[in-house]
Amino acid sequence: MTWDEARVRDAIASVVADAEAALAGCVWPAHPQDEVAPSDELGLYYGTAGMVWALRRLGTSVDADELGAEALACCRETPNLEESASLFFDGETALLLLTRSDDERLRELIAGNTRNPSWEVMLGSPGTILAARAAGFDSEARLSTDILLEEWERHDWGLWDHVLVGREFQMIGPAHGFAGNVHVLRGCVDDDTLRARIERVLREYAMWDGDAVNWPPGPGQPLDRIQWCHGAPGIVATLGDLMAEDLLIGGAETTWRNGPLEKGPGLCHGTAGNGYALLKTYAVTGDDVWLERARSFAVAALDQLQQRYSLMTGDIGAALFAQACIDVDARFPILDVL
Repeated sequence: MTWDEARVRDAIASVVADAEAALAGCVWPAHPQDEVAPSDELGLYYGTAGMVWALRRLGTSVDADELGAEALACCRETPNLEESASLFFDGETALLLLTRSDDERLRELIAGNTRNPSWEVMLGSPGTILAARAAGFDSEARLSTDILLEEWERHDWGLWDHVLVGREFQMIGPAHGFAGNVHVLRGCVDDDTLRARIERVLREYAMWDGDAVNWPPGPGQPLDRIQWCHGAPGIVATLGDLMAEDLLIGGAETTWRNGPLEKGPGLCHGTAGNGYALLKTYAVTGDDVWLERARSFAVAALDQLQQRYSLMTGDIGAALFAQACIDVDARFPILDVL
């Protein structure tokens, strides 16, 4: 399929209709390629919360409010006490944000997550800062943001440490590290200061191939991924408007030359997620070639549909990106619009 807006709209509608038909109770079936724990089937990354959020964005016949309430009730029957505040994975935060049924509990989770040793948007305080802002909890967001900034200062404006399952490491991309955390600090630190501070870090870890550039997942790790969660696409999609021009264009070129991903159509490590880097580059530069390239990725993602029902790995991500290419809206789901 080539880019044709009417056909793309039809494809988006088909993805939505398929998702509506596949709903079973308050959950969707897990795809064999997704390692979904029972607690994750209701969350934002793999589960119901993410699907509800996406269907609301795209338009749906499903009663999203009722479904969100049912999912929250199911979540509370078997609570995950270890990561109860995680925005993306198991826990109540995303469902509470969707339903706004218990703001006291939502405030409690956000406040309790301010010093989570996982300094990243998926599990740690950067994710709950996004939730606090979306909920209008200004004081909680400000407190948590100040602590995140202090932690960055403690690391001399470099990479945050990230502790997960007893391991400590550092990451560069948006999902588990630097790019996502910096993005969350927008508005707390002025853009010119952020530009100067991120350039030093991005140049330190940049791996050039002619005029194209990529970044490893973290220091000392192999340069083996070109996707939203790890590599140039996610860094460009998240920080493109703050990046030096050569880094922006170099990261976008890496994304384009690598082409659609064989892993599937999704946002986290799929074609749609990479496409957001091209759309962001168009938003920053105004060069029509990047919009054309983004739309070619949208078509490729729609050609990769897998009947896979999750926000970050599934078909709905391809539909969201295709709609973004119609609207010429480079905002990435959740990080930019929650």
